[in-house]
Formats: sequence, structure tokens, C-alpha cells
Amino acid sequence: MASIEKLPMLAAGYEKLTAELRALRDERPLIVDAIEEARAHGDLSENAEYHSAKERQGQVEAAIADLEDRVSRAQIIDPTTLSGDKIIFGATVTLLDDDDKPVRYQIVGPYEADAKAGKISYNSPLGRALIGKRVGDEMEVSVPAGERFYAVEKIEFI
Repeated sequence: MASIEKLPMLAAGYEKLTAELRALRDERPLIVDAIEEARAHGDLSENAEYHSAKERQGQVEAAIADLEDRVSRAQIIDPTTLSGDKIIFGATVTLLDDDDKPVRYQIVGPYEADAKAGKISYNSPLGRALIGKRVGDEMEVSVPAGERFYAVEKIEFI
């Protein structure tokens, strides 16, 4: 029997998922009402409101199923309870890039990643390269923009 793959995430990522799930569940009765109202307009074959509401219903149900799956497999990790000298999930790392300019990222789950906010997925090219590294380690990473070189300057669990 296959084991269920856990999805590591931070508490904030879990809260975002559950809020999205609640919002979609709240939308369900509104969609049913829209379908009933559109049905009352008669001929369903040429009823754009009906087809639109049915399409939205399918989208919402698929999204709910996906979110329920992710929530059920969530493994919430609190970085403040972690420690060590290696980069692991939840760590916040300061790197020096090719130009010796510091860049800072937190290693998060794939559904929490937001590079502009300094959060990268553990399974992104840079995230994979960082896992297991220590302060002073250097690495070359292939990213969409080309090859990048980084040196690990600091590892924090905050």
C-alpha cells in the first residue's frame, strides 16, 4: 500500500489554504442558486447563464477537491523549533550572489513559494541546490535566467 506523501508547509501557508477552501465552500450554495435561477429561464440549450454557472460549479468542485487533498496531507512546520547548521525546509538563508550582493530566501513548500516575497520552494532549482548546504558552501545553479553562483552566508530558523 502506498503511503500518503506529506506536504510540508508553514503555518501561514496552511492558513491561506484553509481560508481559500472555506471561501470556495461558501460559494457552493450561491452557484446552486444561480443554476436554479438560470433553469427557471427555460430552454437550457441556449441559456448562457446556466452553462456559465455549471462551468463555475465544475471549477469550484475541482478546486475544493484539490485543496481538501492538500490540507489533509499538510505537515505544518514551525521554523522556530528547528536548528542546526544545514539548510532544511523552513530555514531562512542569506546568500551572496555573483556580485557579492546579499539575497535572502526562506525555504517553503511549493504552494507557498513567492520569490518576490523571498520565499522559494524546496523543489525549485535553487531550493534543491540549497538543501543540505552549510555556511561557506558555494554552488552553481541553473535558473531560467542562466547559470548563477551563490555562497551561503547565513542560516537562520526564524
